[in-house]
Amino acid sequence: MSSRQAAPPMRGPGAGMAPPAQKATRFAATFRRLVRRLLASRLAAGSILAFGVVGASLSVIGPRILGHATDIVFTGFLSSQFPEGSTKAEVLAQLRADGNDQLASLVSSVDLRPGEGIDHGSLAFVLLSVMVLYTAGSWFMYLQGRTTTIVVQRMVSELREEVEAKLHRVPLSYLDRSERGEILSRTTNDIDNVAQSLQQAISQFLGSVLLMVGTLVMMLLISPELALIAVVTVPVVAVIMRFVARKSQPHFVAQWGATGRLNGHVEEVFTGHDVVKVFGRQAEARETFRKHNDDLFDAAFRAQFLSGALQPLMMFVSNLNYVLVAVVGGLRVASGTLSIGEVQAFIQYSRQFTQPLAQIAALINLVQSGVASAERVFELLDEAEESDEPLDPPFPSPVRGRVAFEDVAFAYDPDEPLISGLDLTAEPGQTVAIVGPTGAGKTTLTNLLLRFYELDGGRITLDGVDVAAMDRHALRDQFGVVLQDTWLFAGTIRENIAYGAEDASEDDVVRAAEAASVDHFVRTLPDGYDTAIDDQGSNISAGQRQLLTIARAFLADPAILVLDEATSSVDTRTETLVQQAMARLRSGRTSFVIAHRLSTIRDADHIVVMTDGHIVEQGTHDSLIAAGGAYQRLYAAQFAAPVE
Repeated sequence: MSSRQAAPPMRGPGAGMAPPAQKATRFAATFRRLVRRLLASRLAAGSILAFGVVGASLSVIGPRILGHATDIVFTGFLSSQFPEGSTKAEVLAQLRADGNDQLASLVSSVDLRPGEGIDHGSLAFVLLSVMVLYTAGSWFMYLQGRTTTIVVQRMVSELREEVEAKLHRVPLSYLDRSERGEILSRTTNDIDNVAQSLQQAISQFLGSVLLMVGTLVMMLLISPELALIAVVTVPVVAVIMRFVARKSQPHFVAQWGATGRLNGHVEEVFTGHDVVKVFGRQAEARETFRKHNDDLFDAAFRAQFLSGALQPLMMFVSNLNYVLVAVVGGLRVASGTLSIGEVQAFIQYSRQFTQPLAQIAALINLVQSGVASAERVFELLDEAEESDEPLDPPFPSPVRGRVAFEDVAFAYDPDEPLISGLDLTAEPGQTVAIVGPTGAGKTTLTNLLLRFYELDGGRITLDGVDVAAMDRHALRDQFGVVLQDTWLFAGTIRENIAYGAEDASEDDVVRAAEAASVDHFVRTLPDGYDTAIDDQGSNISAGQRQLLTIARAFLADPAILVLDEATSSVDTRTETLVQQAMARLRSGRTSFVIAHRLSTIRDADHIVVMTDGHIVEQGTHDSLIAAGGAYQRLYAAQFAAPVE
């Protein structure tokens, strides 16, 4: 809108975001906020934990039972090597007499039954038990994953709804100073990243922690000494994870900040690609894209490289732990302290113990990335909102349309006042035209009337009621607005015309189209009123797009009209038709017409001339021309013939 030139300039891509280092300090707070959201449903959270505990417990018991199977096989093999009929004591005595003390120690630790061989019945029972345990454990882990998916997706769905609702509650000033692509990135990319990160992290993290705890318990039951060797690696792992997390988190924040800036640039360039080509700025656009893309590459590379280095380090620690356990366990078997099956089970547990640590380490980059995105989403949710609506707001009934600006003061920037001490009254049914140079504050007046911005001083009344005390929706329902920016929506022409009156009939839509000189060109289209247009209206001309927005205002049948350069994109003949239709529409309605072409407002009941946020002249066209002031100079500049 032309008169909004005095507003604060729109910030550059990624503006409004704190530096990455500052954001990284809120990691813990953001993480706790995410956890609180996930725990909102106590029953679902409890189910996830219960399924995980049962599934991990069943999985943890499996290696111990498999160790029994190994003992059965090993005992049967040893038993088959000695003559049937002898006793275990006799075998041990013979071995020691032959000088095989080490073998005797090994035989003493098993349930030797000379000459019997492998007990296949017991072996089959053990293997079947393991199969049942692993199957049941997998089923419970499946239930945990399914429940986690439901909880996470429900939470993210609610988050999307909150963001959508928030965008309708933030003041227009927030949208003015924010990059559209940046907002879109927060509401799409960042929320999707939160969903994906939580989905993977919760299932794997919870499963890893439970598996690690259960494994530690089983290792302690088998051999506290070997368990101590395995546990020694935990502090080493913790130090490595903390170091990598601290180094990589700022880079994850920078990665998603760079993503938002890149999206903002792409959205900006491709929306205005015609302008970019006309002015030959393709090279500059490509260079800006390259810079943002390089920033994203650098941040993503550092984040992924640092977090990716964690898993190889964890594998090294895990392998070192495995070697120590295997060596010490072998010595225990040789001394008869442990059976081969127990050592086998312990080795499995040691791998099972370090594997969750490696998985947790691999999840760190996911968690950091998700929390970095969550910070950006929560920043949006924490933005200041429009003031709350009063519980029992006053409202004039019926609405006559008398609008009064009383000592109004307003500034987009507190240090640069735009409007001060402005008084203006529009009587019911009057057409008030507001003219003046670009940046004079013309559109700002209508924005204040519609409460897109709140006043810094004074008040605006509708039929004597302060609009600041009214419900915003009820207030705006009384207005029909046609802007110079022709905003359409993806859908049919019929749907776009009926946007302001959802219960409109087919006849209502056609009458509004005829009144706005839309019907003729619509019927020339192959699908008529069912012709689909996109949100840019690229398959119809600029003038036709503006006519559609005028037809939309006709159909809304408002009490007060606001026309902001509503005919700037139509040809002279169509403009004449639209002016005649608007004259009929304005009949009996208060209207505010913002115009640069003074020919369109000569018949206005009251003309207001604004300069630098102040009313410098007001009156009718004839009286202002006769006064020879600012209006006369504007008029002469448009219509006086140039002097040779």
